[in-house]
Amino acid sequence: MNILLGVSSGIAIYKAVDLASKIRKEGWNLKVIMTENATKLISPIVFSSVGNCEVFTDTYEIERGWIIHTEVSKWADVLLIAPATANTIAKLAHGFADNLLTTTALAFNKPNKVIVPTMNSRMYENDMTVENIEKLKQHGWKIVEPEAGHLACGEVGKGRYPENEKIIEFIRILTEEKPLLGKKVLITAGPTREAIDPVRYISNHSSGKMGYAIAKIAKRLGAQVCLVSGPTCLQIPYYTDSYVSVESAKEMFEAVLEKYKEYDILIMCAAVADYSPTQSAQEKIKKTQDKLILELSKNPDILEFVGKNKLPGQVVVGFAAETQNIVENAYEKLMKKNADVIVANDARKAMGSDENQVYLVFRDKPTIMVEGKKEEVAKELLKRVCELL
Repeated sequence: MNILLGVSSGIAIYKAVDLASKIRKEGWNLKVIMTENATKLISPIVFSSVGNCEVFTDTYEIERGWIIHTEVSKWADVLLIAPATANTIAKLAHGFADNLLTTTALAFNKPNKVIVPTMNSRMYENDMTVENIEKLKQHGWKIVEPEAGHLACGEVGKGRYPENEKIIEFIRILTEEKPLLGKKVLITAGPTREAIDPVRYISNHSSGKMGYAIAKIAKRLGAQVCLVSGPTCLQIPYYTDSYVSVESAKEMFEAVLEKYKEYDILIMCAAVADYSPTQSAQEKIKKTQDKLILELSKNPDILEFVGKNKLPGQVVVGFAAETQNIVENAYEKLMKKNADVIVANDARKAMGSDENQVYLVFRDKPTIMVEGKKEEVAKELLKRVCELL
């Protein structure tokens, strides 16, 4: 994929250097256009070195008939302007072509046009800037919204340059094929915690990485995504439509019960505790005895509930973390829980890892083994789920 990065003269320009680096690490092809004022803040040599790419600054750097703005606008698949100042936004909104960046933007006639507005909050909230951004949206520009927080000028408000990971994810979502467009996906992820007392709980080693990867990929493939998550240390996937934080198996069951009828695909990836203490102490249990005996009660089986209560057309995906007879146990679970697919793996290898090796177990189709990074596994899983819709 060819990315043309336009850089205007916002003070957040130093973050655009890191963006160029991240684009390069994605394996995407990169070219950079800088405005004249941007070159007063950072040398083009920095962008060229970090991005391992050509950097253009002058409309009239024409050699052997190679006209920059017409050629690079044809070359690029995505035009990304970050940071985009209020001045550049105003020029784009009104069709100005008075420098290399705005001239190239006017010549770019493909759908993937993205700007990242970055400026003082009072400038961002000015009626003219608001109007200009709305006008750009009407003409097909996609906006990565700035964040609220402490600004370089010392003020606090909206206008801050967002995390580059968020911009990269926006590009992925924008350019990925959309086989799940119009579909709604509900995903459970992470462990649950069953309280023994206010400071102790029963849980497991699940990191939540697999469920979060599925949520991320489902969004890239066009789905509306709801993620119901137990406690994890993970960043909520960018652009998730709905996020519900829960602690216990009971809370997760109640969240799923409330929402499951609204969704086309139900992916029960969470490592839900099978049992919880029958009674949770209201105060910390003191270490006064040699033995502590806990009475445990069975938790609601969320996968079994959605499997047996699924609506016509819904697809239910369950997970099986096994330590022996992985495929056989997964098929037995598939039939017992009335699921459409069971994703089975060796719990000792998968939990906490960035990679996974799974078996996709179906009712009437051969079992498939998939391995790789969890995002790769998630993409293959969702591809197979699309075939069942």
